[in-house]
Amino acid sequence: MQQAILWLERSLETCRLWDQPLLLYVSAATLGYAYVLADRVSDALPLLEQSVAMEVMGVMRSRVHVWLSEAYLRLGRLDEALALAARGLEVCRTQARQGDQAWTLRLLGAIHAHRHPLQVELAAAAYQQALALAEGLGMRPLQAHCHLGLGTLYATTGQREQARAELSTAIDRYCALDMTFWLPQAQAALAQGE
Repeated sequence: MQQAILWLERSLETCRLWDQPLLLYVSAATLGYAYVLADRVSDALPLLEQSVAMEVMGVMRSRVHVWLSEAYLRLGRLDEALALAARGLEVCRTQARQGDQAWTLRLLGAIHAHRHPLQVELAAAAYQQALALAEGLGMRPLQAHCHLGLGTLYATTGQREQARAELSTAIDRYCALDMTFWLPQAQAALAQGE
């Protein structure tokens, strides 16, 4: 992840230097999400908020809404995360962007799984809708993430067998795809549930 961040930081500086607004937008948004994944949410927030604000200038990328929503989720700003994800989902559906729609549904599942009180039915439904779309579109990494989300949700609600099945599937998918970044999280969730 650190190597990707270094390249994205260079890209952002180059876009600023050469005054390339569209590439600056793409670089800033992508770097922002890399920061989110690296748990550097305070660094991510200004980049992602700026990228979403650029939508006013006619640039629309529903994925950036999802990335900013995920940053808000990690900060515990659940109402903002939910509102932004819901808006992103509406855009995805309007523009028939099924891939982005699937990612947004997965995020909605995560948001509902973190609400207090826990919104089990809404979380499970969002994860399952995301999984169905991901399977139909052949989005294997997203399928693994959905299984991880469902497994974690089931573990939280005491549904041990369902949790074990979903988490084992997530681990198998992460291994098959060589997605080692998320593998420890899935393995820890499985070990905790046993």
